[in-house]
Amino acid sequence: MVTRSMFYKIRIAGHLEKRWELFFDSFTIVNETAPDGTLTTTLIGQIVDQAALYGTISRLRDMGVTLISVQPIDQ
Repeated sequence: MVTRSMFYKIRIAGHLEKRWELFFDSFTIVNETAPDGTLTTTLIGQIVDQAALYGTISRLRDMGVTLISVQPIDQ
């Protein structure tokens, strides 16, 4: 079976500082504030396989953040 890396957009509740990009394998971190004041962070980056995706999700879980969505994107 051939595996190929994919890009993902992972949204979480709250804001993360840019310094977390190193911890998340150079994901781009985009902090957003909705008009109602809701804070979210979007992490965008390449993940090599499903094991790496689950590893990234586990890191977020270990940090105690709330996961909103995980979405593959075309890059």
